Amino acid sequence: MGDLSEHFSRHEFTCRCGCGFDDISPDLIAVLETARAGFAAPIHINCGCRCATHNADVVGVPDSQHLKGTAADITLSGVTPATLYNWFDSHYPQALGLGKYRTFVHVDVRPQRARWTG
Repeated sequence: MGDLSEHFSRHEFTCRCGCGFDDISPDLIAVLETARAGFAAPIHINCGCRCATHNADVVGVPDSQHLKGTAADITLSGVTPATLYNWFDSHYPQALGLGKYRTFVHVDVRPQRARWTG
């Protein structure tokens, strides 16, 4: 189905400004595939890669994982952000960057564990 993995296509992660930046981490795709299998439902990518200009436009932090292609802001139909966040936290307790927001969850594959609420 997808060109990055069974369920994910490169265009889902491409920078929303139209610049074409789409260098997404295979490790992130693997983590998202695990969640896709765990929930047995499609994951929607709100935001994947960001170029520096788009990151500034959306007031992203200067060292955003989105700039490195290692992050995605995601939703899952019928699943609250709290439930989605808790699933990732319980399956990857010593890894990932996880941010819980009102309408989505940020997931990244940074080298150390990080947790926050936005």
